[in-house]
Amino acid sequence: MLDRGSEAYLKPHERIDDLQLKGLKIIQNPEGFCFGIDAVLLSNFIKTKKNDFVVEFGTGTGIIPILLSGKANFNQLVAFEVQEPVADMATRSVQMNGLEDRLTIINDNLINASQHVPNGSVNVVFSNPPYMSGEGGLKNEGELKTISRHEIYCTLEDIVKTASKLLQFRGRFYMIHRPNRMVDILTLCRTYKLEPKEIRMIQPYVGKRPNLFLIMCSKGGQPDLKFLDPLVVYNQDGSYTDEIYEIYQSENIDVFKREEAL
Repeated sequence: MLDRGSEAYLKPHERIDDLQLKGLKIIQNPEGFCFGIDAVLLSNFIKTKKNDFVVEFGTGTGIIPILLSGKANFNQLVAFEVQEPVADMATRSVQMNGLEDRLTIINDNLINASQHVPNGSVNVVFSNPPYMSGEGGLKNEGELKTISRHEIYCTLEDIVKTASKLLQFRGRFYMIHRPNRMVDILTLCRTYKLEPKEIRMIQPYVGKRPNLFLIMCSKGGQPDLKFLDPLVVYNQDGSYTDEIYEIYQSENIDVFKREEAL
């Protein structure tokens, strides 16, 4: 393995960003798809235990597993990424941080997850999935952002159905998505025995309608849905709220500001 943090891990057009969390760093390509606030908010919402076996669908750059490795307890985490260049970048970030003993990146479609992970063996599954439907198809397979944002290689139903297969009884499923898909998500989760237990709406400003929401479901759980207090991202002057700064206290909020402007 190369020296930790070495730029020898980089390929053309890539850069290394310091996450300001226990020395962790991440490789990103501004010409592709960089992480944003949704990934960080989901990482803060996920709850894991020391012996948990965790799976992610659609890891992208690997940002959520890397953040979780610095602030959460779990045994092993396997992350699926269908795009080969992005999976390669995430793998190099894992190697650069010396996390190979806890994190594994698999370059495959999440619908094939059962070929890599035994059904009923997982404690936690999470996903920051494409928000847009795949209607119209992929116009250019080289557009990484298009693949990341649209349901090209999987559907919302694929994600929920596969998560249910992998999870053991009372296993937890976490996801972030847009409110216009909430009814679809709740319906699919109930259909595949993932009982919605917690929802948290995310508002850009006080008084503005939510543009994202977080959801946690329990495999085989009893009906008992709780709406948590909404999370507000910005104060009226455009600065981040105290809770956002608290969430980012261990991460580099300046890195996120840069990604937000892209």
